[in-house]
Amino acid sequence: MIKFRKVKFKNFLSTGNEFTEIDLSRKKTTLVIGSNGAGKSTMLDALTFGLFGRAFRKIPKTALVNSINQKHTVVEVEFQIGRNQYRIIRCIKPNKFEIYLNGKMMHQDASVRDYQAILEQQILKLNYKSFTQVVVLGSSTFTPFMQLNTPERRAIIEDILDIQVFSVMNDCLRQRYSTLRHELSEIKTNIKIGESKIQSQEESMKRLEENRDGMIEKLVKDISEHELQNEGHITNIRSDLDLVGTLNNTISDEDTIRLQLQKLLNDEKQFELERRKFMKELAFYEENDECPTCKQDIESEHKEHICTDTTTNIKELDKELTERGVSINEVNDRLEEISKVHNEINQKQKDIQKEQNSMSTITQYIKKVENQIKELEAEEHSTDDKEKLEKYKKAFATLESMEADASDKKHYYDLAELLLRDSGIKTKIVRQYLPIMNKLINKYLASMEFFVQFELDESFNEEIKSRYRDNFSYSSFSEGEKMRIDLSLLFTWRSIAKLKNSVNTNLLILDEVFDSSLDEGGTDEFLKILHTLDDNTNTFIISHKGESMNEKFNNIIEFEKINNFSRIK
Repeated sequence: MIKFRKVKFKNFLSTGNEFTEIDLSRKKTTLVIGSNGAGKSTMLDALTFGLFGRAFRKIPKTALVNSINQKHTVVEVEFQIGRNQYRIIRCIKPNKFEIYLNGKMMHQDASVRDYQAILEQQILKLNYKSFTQVVVLGSSTFTPFMQLNTPERRAIIEDILDIQVFSVMNDCLRQRYSTLRHELSEIKTNIKIGESKIQSQEESMKRLEENRDGMIEKLVKDISEHELQNEGHITNIRSDLDLVGTLNNTISDEDTIRLQLQKLLNDEKQFELERRKFMKELAFYEENDECPTCKQDIESEHKEHICTDTTTNIKELDKELTERGVSINEVNDRLEEISKVHNEINQKQKDIQKEQNSMSTITQYIKKVENQIKELEAEEHSTDDKEKLEKYKKAFATLESMEADASDKKHYYDLAELLLRDSGIKTKIVRQYLPIMNKLINKYLASMEFFVQFELDESFNEEIKSRYRDNFSYSSFSEGEKMRIDLSLLFTWRSIAKLKNSVNTNLLILDEVFDSSLDEGGTDEFLKILHTLDDNTNTFIISHKGESMNEKFNNIIEFEKINNFSRIK
């Protein structure tokens, strides 16, 4: 049982920098009153925020900070479970979330979200939705059970009946089922591969037995054909080598020709230098009548004699140059012929290299085929194939055994899935408790003088009939009648939770249930119900009806607002 002891808060909504503290376990019934805006519902928002990190009403987290002080928002909640004392501290600006167990702070190595999960799943065993259905019945901002959709209704009932573990188990089963399906698929694939290997090996062995000699004969023939190809390549190479030898003989004078060319070019160059010298001398005597050095006249006979000799020398040199030019052309023509022979030789050498490459390829192929023949000949007496076949068969038998085991496991998983699905064991448990739920709901409805026959089916849809068997729905009733139904459901869920020991708590908070929906008669009947609750229940009624109901409660808490800050009067 969760026994809530205390909630205290400051700088939360309209409260100021001084702690507002409320004892949650001192009195059996407490009326919380105050004018509109005085802060009556703040205690409910603070308690919900302390436990779940969110207000009961739809208020953003940033809006929970007091708008005047704007920081140091603190909420503390103290409760007891068995012999363990817990204290929750949750703050905004700065943000803080701490859980204390028997005075010592619990580990905070997890993220805030994980820490919240620890609080809800391991400590409280209560989430926000269950809290708002079993502990609190709120005002118009709250969505009652009858206004929830079917999955939400189911989640609430599963929490109350403590059967959500089957949903967790079903999730785990789905994960295991997925893994098993993957494993089974992999096994089936491996079985097909194993069958293929066995079949292939058996066919290979049969083929080897039937066709070994024929294959060898075929391979030997293939070798012979390729050897003939190599002989053709050898013939071509020899022919090309002979031709290269002949061509090389035709250019055996290449070195001599090149030396001759070099001598001719050197002579041509020497003759050209001498000719230029004579031409220069001739031009000097033709252009000058006196010596430029001594300034003496040059004798005409001497001048004529020198010009005649120089002209003769030039002519002789021109003749020599012409003869050398002819010889050079003849030598160049021969060198051009030699170059063409070299090109032909190079082409033949390329042809020879090509033939050699083809021979090398054929030789490698022949070696490969010869190795194949050796392997075939060796296989005749080898036990490797038999051993390989036995290995494949043994592996196949193992896979078949694994498939059988996996299929058996899948069968059990299928049975478990049938049990754990919503229509399975959970429905059977719900089916057992539905009569009790419906009986309690109608009991509480009758206690509030609302005489209808109310029933929830296995899908948690309501069927409501009057005394005259007229059919109604929840939405067809007035707000006061809806409130009676909501209260009946609240008390029913608390009774069932206590019976199952799933969400058993001392605290019951009702926010403004009297103020708009219940008439005087309904209010009186409801208060009678409150007084029938056991002494371990601490009920808080938040209302603005004021002093008209004070005498009907064991304790009164009145909120007031002073200088824009809410406080207990």
